[in-house]
Amino acid sequence: VQLVESGGGLVQPGGSLRLSCLASGFTFRLYTMRWYRQAPGKERDWVAGISSTDGTAHYVDSVKGRFTISRDNAKNTVYLQMNSLKYEDTAVYYCNAPYLGDYWGQGTQVTVSA
Repeated sequence: VQLVESGGGLVQPGGSLRLSCLASGFTFRLYTMRWYRQAPGKERDWVAGISSTDGTAHYVDSVKGRFTISRDNAKNTVYLQMNSLKYEDTAVYYCNAPYLGDYWGQGTQVTVSA
């Protein structure tokens, strides 16, 4: 199992980024996928999830209306479109298949700063 996150960077408040997570080593289309983030000095927290069946998405309240999770099963990739970014969105972002096991990628750093 391999999860490779990308797309992070430095962005000003109010800006946008699109994160990608390329998955391999398992049947991607069968698994719910989630994005998590870990800010400096804090625990890793769940941000968004998308089901394997009908693409139903769920979000933590702090990102609702700003972030959109999506998936492309043909590309084994899950995305996180992040708009209206705030300082408090600064973190390392990770993807995970929660029902597959404790597999994590290296994460991608998102820094929101003026």
